Amino acid sequence: MTSQTTQTSRICFFNQKGGTGKTTVAINVAGALSKRDRDVLFVDVDPQGNATEGLGLLKEYDAQPPTIFDVITDREARRSVNGLIVEHKEFDVLPANVDLLNIEYELTIADLMGRMGNAEAQNTLADFAINVAPSDLENRHAKGMLSKALDAINYEYDYILIDAPPFFGEISDNALYASRNVLIPSLTESTSQRAIELLFDQFDGLEQETGITIHDIGAIANRVESTKEAEKMKDWLATAFPDVPVWNIRKRVALQRAYAAGVSICQRPHPTSLTQRGSLVEGGACQ
Repeated sequence: MTSQTTQTSRICFFNQKGGTGKTTVAINVAGALSKRDRDVLFVDVDPQGNATEGLGLLKEYDAQPPTIFDVITDREARRSVNGLIVEHKEFDVLPANVDLLNIEYELTIADLMGRMGNAEAQNTLADFAINVAPSDLENRHAKGMLSKALDAINYEYDYILIDAPPFFGEISDNALYASRNVLIPSLTESTSQRAIELLFDQFDGLEQETGITIHDIGAIANRVESTKEAEKMKDWLATAFPDVPVWNIRKRVALQRAYAAGVSICQRPHPTSLTQRGSLVEGGACQ
């Protein structure tokens, strides 16, 4: 067991627009990487816990503290993070927990503490916090708290994949700050265009506030159907992401069956894969 190094790649799956199939995509990317003999940690920071539930970890979602909420918001609890990691048949999982329903509240207070210029004001805010204390903050913001929790993991994974919730907020900012790399799932419908434009604005704002650079490393057109609207949106995605891959996933039952079974599609008979600017084909990523 060794501590993480810069060799570990962190990738966030994020779109503030709900219903894009983000979690299903994230699970299947994790499964494909695992199939290629990569050590993968899947981190679920969505308070809804859809990935945690989909991977069959309902017991962990309802577990008592310490939980992922504590290792994010309490510096002293970060030493517990290794004990929270669960071995799934394909990859390791740091599961979500019901306590994450309080994460926006807690991180908002933490962020306000970071912005305050004096100790008295910070201590006043600390009275309203569940875990976080002024001494936990090293910057004039609280965007790095998830990153610190991941830094405490005593294993060198090849990839840490973060499933962020489908909304703008402190925890999604933390996921982006921790990863600096983002894969963006999208539906091939007209409303997705405005959602992605807003997403780019969010990236710009976070970069300006924190001084980091967020790399969009790819887009995924999900549940693609043979319609004129879908074709138009695929063309727009290719224009919006000119320098990175755009993968197309056609709508199919096999992906939902794998999710219902608590595994990626790589564990199902005749696994399928993502192809750049194409459709799902047999083999490929799961080989």
